[in-house]
Amino acid sequence: MEFSDILRKRLMVRGYTDEPVSDEALDRVLAALRRAPSAGFSQGHRLVVVTDPKLRQAAADIAEARYVELGFPRWIASAPVHIYVCTREASYHERYNAAEDVREGYDEIPWPVPFWWFDCGALFIMLQLAAINEGLATGMVSSVYTGELDALAGVVGLPEDVALAGIVTIGHEDTSLRMPVPPNAAKRKPNEELIEWRR
Repeated sequence: MEFSDILRKRLMVRGYTDEPVSDEALDRVLAALRRAPSAGFSQGHRLVVVTDPKLRQAAADIAEARYVELGFPRWIASAPVHIYVCTREASYHERYNAAEDVREGYDEIPWPVPFWWFDCGALFIMLQLAAINEGLATGMVSSVYTGELDALAGVVGLPEDVALAGIVTIGHEDTSLRMPVPPNAAKRKPNEELIEWRR
């Protein structure tokens, strides 16, 4: 598949068929982890791959409550694969305080951006594009509510030093469940409004 085709197919899916994802395709998607950037090569990414239906349902029970209240159909458990995209912040501090880098008067670099979260976003898009390349569809489950994220992390028993950014859902899209775009939905702004040039 051409990269331009992959980009065109990039969207968030909220409905999946019961067709399983092959182990081979999933392995190729997960291989994206090896190419994902991390600040200073800190390698703080952590992934948990869930195919167990009971664990998928447990995540759905936590994350779908607000969707259902708004009248949306349930969809999270229908994805045959959940990938928990996580980060271990301590890996970044360890990397930048590593013995070979420590000099007299050296302090860890300032963190104007918490790159452990920034790198999770980069990894998410790589996993999404890798899945699309395999003919699969993806969605994202996360929350602005810390308690909900903590509950989702508890589903898979994340260690205390690993934090959850979100869950990538992967499977084959059920196009009959695709939500229609409401007439008052925000339209994509033209690039001219979003890009400035300094030539």
